[in-house]
Amino acid sequence: MPSESLRIEDQPGTQPRQRILRLDGPLVMTTIFEFKATVRADTSRSLIIDFSNVPYVDSAGIGALVGAYVTRQNGERSLALVGVSERIHNALKVTRVEQFFQFFDSVGAAEQVLSG
Repeated sequence: MPSESLRIEDQPGTQPRQRILRLDGPLVMTTIFEFKATVRADTSRSLIIDFSNVPYVDSAGIGALVGAYVTRQNGERSLALVGVSERIHNALKVTRVEQFFQFFDSVGAAEQVLSG
């Protein structure tokens, strides 16, 4: 089985103190370490994670997302998920963590709501 990889593109948002992480690849046990380190190092007020190119997550990936949520909440900073597929959304529902996240159809929509 080939090793899976996750590419993370880290860029500033259009609003001050916003960051956008564009993920490309699965968020799974073998790929969460860079994701967790990137989220931990981020000091922005609002973090937008673009899942448009994430085909699936496993339980470790969901755990990493919940960890990101907790870290952001403890620092009174926001977290938004963009472009989440039905498959991933269902995984978040089944694991009963869906209510922790704000979902948006586009990065632009997330930036607008989180700019306030």
